[in-house]
Amino acid sequence: MKITREIKTAILVIASILLFIWGYSFLKGKDLLSNYSTFYVKYDNVDGLVKSASVTINGLVVGKVNTIKLDEDWTSVVELQINGDYKITKNSIAELYSPGPIGGKQIALIPNKETKDLAVSGDYLVSSSKLGLTETVSNEIKPIKDKLNSVLENANTMLVNINQVLDAKTKENLRASLENLNATLAQFKEVSQNANEMLADNKSKISATMTNVEKASGNFSKMSDSLAKANIGETVKKLENTLASVDKLMADIQSGKGTLGKLAKDEAMYNNFTKASKELELLLQDLRLNPTRYINVSLFGKKNKPYKAPTSETISE
Repeated sequence: MKITREIKTAILVIASILLFIWGYSFLKGKDLLSNYSTFYVKYDNVDGLVKSASVTINGLVVGKVNTIKLDEDWTSVVELQINGDYKITKNSIAELYSPGPIGGKQIALIPNKETKDLAVSGDYLVSSSKLGLTETVSNEIKPIKDKLNSVLENANTMLVNINQVLDAKTKENLRASLENLNATLAQFKEVSQNANEMLADNKSKISATMTNVEKASGNFSKMSDSLAKANIGETVKKLENTLASVDKLMADIQSGKGTLGKLAKDEAMYNNFTKASKELELLLQDLRLNPTRYINVSLFGKKNKPYKAPTSETISE
């Protein structure tokens, strides 16, 4: 059978049209020669996600993002084109995440292992979003930024208040105070130098003094050892016994026991003792005034004078 030129031209035109359709679809992300399943996911925010972004399962690329459209409720509907060789279970999770700190976002499919029912093309998957490194750092920095802004505002307010307080007179007083402080520090430095010189000049004396202190400390240590070796406990015990005896003696005196107690408590005995003392005083006074009455030595037999009791006037003489 002879193929005419018109048939060849028609075949070439049809092949060109088919090749154009396949190439156009391939450029749009659709491979007409491969089997694909289409799934949909709704996200509140798809910032960073673009068409042809990879769709992975456990890091393996199994498809790509085909289209991103805005729904009537202002959510974003993402169409996923998944290779038909991979079977996706129902209610699987399509997690939106950032693969790195730089670059766009991708979608990771997390299969639902609790069921074996497979999702069919056109089903909606469960949406989920995972914060990337940039979002995490941004969320961590935001409280710090707010606190820093608050600190800067407080610092600004404090500086304004300081400027209001530090008027010309206050600044002059502050300047004078700093000058006085510098002068004081200079004097302190001079005193410190003099002290160092004095210590250097009297270094030998200070050394001798410290030696004497060490000797005194050693003597005190020896004395402490001697006191520690002495039987102080027995001495204190004897002293306590002696004090107990004294206390008992004083208690007997207070209660009127014994000679001293009777003398201190018996009023009649005290009066008799006072009376005897008075009579002894009169006897000694009479002996002084009339000694011949008591000692009479006479060679010629002279008679004794009659006894005359001394009076109070005689005693006062």
